[in-house]
Amino acid sequence: MAEYLELHPVDPQPRLIRRAAEVVRAGGLIAYPTDSCYALGWHIGDKNALERVRRIRQADRHHHFTVVCADLTQVGRFAHLETWQFRILRACLPGPYTFLLRATRETPRRLQHEKRRTIGVRIPEHRVAQLLLAELREPLMSSTLLLAPDEQPLTSAREIQARLDHEIDAILDGGDCGVVPTTVVDLSVTPPLIVRQGKGALGRITGRAL
Repeated sequence: MAEYLELHPVDPQPRLIRRAAEVVRAGGLIAYPTDSCYALGWHIGDKNALERVRRIRQADRHHHFTVVCADLTQVGRFAHLETWQFRILRACLPGPYTFLLRATRETPRRLQHEKRRTIGVRIPEHRVAQLLLAELREPLMSSTLLLAPDEQPLTSAREIQARLDHEIDAILDGGDCGVVPTTVVDLSVTPPLIVRQGKGALGRITGRAL
C-alpha cells in the first residue's frame, strides 16, 4: 500500500517532505502535486522505477519523460541551451511549461526520446514540488499522472490512492491542483513548436521566440 502524506496546503510539513525524499532515494515511486496537475516522480538514476512508470502510463520508448529541476543551472546539466532558448526558459520558468531540448551527454539515454535524443525539462511553481527538490538536492524524473484510457490527469489525491494504492509507494496530498497539464514547447527546432497547449500562456513563448 502507498504511504499517504497529507500536507498542509500553505506550509507543508518539513518532516513529510523529508519522508517523500527518502522514498525517492530508496527507489520508490511517488505521486506529487505540481503547478499544473499531479505527476509521478522518481529518482533520476532508477531504472526499475522508470519501467514501473512505463507500465502505469502504458508509455512506449518514444514517450518524453521530464526532468524536473529546481533552477536553470540544473536544467543546463541535462539539456543543451543556446542563448535564445535560455531567454525563453528564463521568461517562463518557474511555471507550467515543459520544454523539449537536445539532451547532453550527462543525460542517461534511457531517459531520452529514442530517436530524437531530446529530453523534457521543467521548473514547477508549486510549494510542495519546490520543497521536495530542495530536500533532494537534485532533479526529479517526472511524468504527468494521466492513466489510460482517461482523457484528463488525476487531480484528487484520494482518487490516486484508490487507483494506484498498490502501484506506487507514496502519495503527497497537496490538495486539488487542477487537470490542465503543462504547455509543451519543442525548443529543439527553429522556430519553436507548440506540441501541446496547456496551462502556460503562449504569449511568453511567441513574444520571445528568436
